[in-house]
Amino acid sequence: MPESLEDKLQRAGDAVQMLRNSPANRFRFDYPDQYTNWQDEQAAWTRTAVLFDQSHHMTDVYFTGPDVDRLLTETGTNSFATWGPNKAKHLVVCTDEGKMIGTAVLFGLDKEHVSVVGPTPTANWLTYQAQTRGYDVEVVRDERTADQPAGGRRKLFRFEIEGPTARAILEKAHGGPLDPVKFFAMTDFTLAGRPVRALSHTMAGVPGAESMGLEIWGPMEDYQACWDALLEAGDEFGLVRGGALAYYTGGIESGYAAQPTPAIYSAPELRAYREWLPANGYEGKLSIGGSFASDDVEDYYVSPFDFGYGHLVRFDHDFIGREALEKAAERPRRKKVWLRWNTEDVARIYASSLFDGDRRAKFLDTPLGRYSRVHLDDVLVGDRRVGVSTLCGYTVNIGSWMSVGFLDEDVATDGAEVTLVWGEENGGTPKRNVERHVQTTLRAQVHTEPLVAH
Repeated sequence: MPESLEDKLQRAGDAVQMLRNSPANRFRFDYPDQYTNWQDEQAAWTRTAVLFDQSHHMTDVYFTGPDVDRLLTETGTNSFATWGPNKAKHLVVCTDEGKMIGTAVLFGLDKEHVSVVGPTPTANWLTYQAQTRGYDVEVVRDERTADQPAGGRRKLFRFEIEGPTARAILEKAHGGPLDPVKFFAMTDFTLAGRPVRALSHTMAGVPGAESMGLEIWGPMEDYQACWDALLEAGDEFGLVRGGALAYYTGGIESGYAAQPTPAIYSAPELRAYREWLPANGYEGKLSIGGSFASDDVEDYYVSPFDFGYGHLVRFDHDFIGREALEKAAERPRRKKVWLRWNTEDVARIYASSLFDGDRRAKFLDTPLGRYSRVHLDDVLVGDRRVGVSTLCGYTVNIGSWMSVGFLDEDVATDGAEVTLVWGEENGGTPKRNVERHVQTTLRAQVHTEPLVAH
């Protein structure tokens, strides 16, 4: 019988050590880090348009059947009062304790037919509920490319196009005008004569009045025709193909903090779930890194309120974790902010990482400084820990290093200066992508709105 997550935890003896020592590699798409250079690819979403290929890195899980709506309502923190086909949500699911298991994008494809797209903890939890609580729901998984069986192929292609000239490109590729689409609503049209569906949203930079962002998908057999149609239409409008580095750093500009640590490793009540999960799945291979370190795995758990998703919690229905979240809603919580890193301190860290030998600082892998799946760095005011910094990187649009942070409300004010601890304790955890280094600090300025260049 394959090893379960619970088996792996018992063998490891300590959840924190298992997660912080997990042998992570730098995350890669199944296409280039950069097509030309990451600087021009980043600049494109503010100046012309950028096209990303999302066909490979996210798992799609389909839920179909008469109990789909009930499953979503009884599991998700979101309101489903106006839910229906051709709508999407950032779905949030929690434990009974009100701690996040994960978040993913929920697509309403048709009546009684939805897909959950993204990292798999959210879909895994939904699948477990569907299979163990008697829901009349069929679950079908389309694994990301890296996890496809030998000879397997994705069912759908998925592209993202962003930027001021995106509308003109899409209308040329479509062959006519396109109706406006409300944010996180879906539409359909054609590319090169092939039918496609699309979601209005953005993961690159910050949406503006002149910008348009669509995530487009269709059958994999139409991949090349649709990709070529967009590239051909984009020639006169400055369309740039974007690689993996630009894709992830763009998310930081718009405030994407990646994923939380699934709150499933400790509660005795979740033992059956851990026995159901495989040891080699997302939860079993998860890597946690950064200067924030605790011996208690529950210190890594967050509520939606502490992860910037309080607006996605609605008490108009009963769901797993509602009682705990009603209490959490009354307590102080951390606030999502953008942290602009001090340029002088960044330059010092670069120099130290290259020239200080055994006393070197942790290298800033440019433009994306992430070296674990869940990246958490301590943020201090004086000696007081006031929050954490998450996904960090550099973009030419902002012109400085930055990160998404979650800070105590009393320090989450524009212009406040905080200290970020860079690097891991005791010379670094044994992750194979972490070189021996010495922790250091850098100054950062707090911004409560998305950063702009200066």
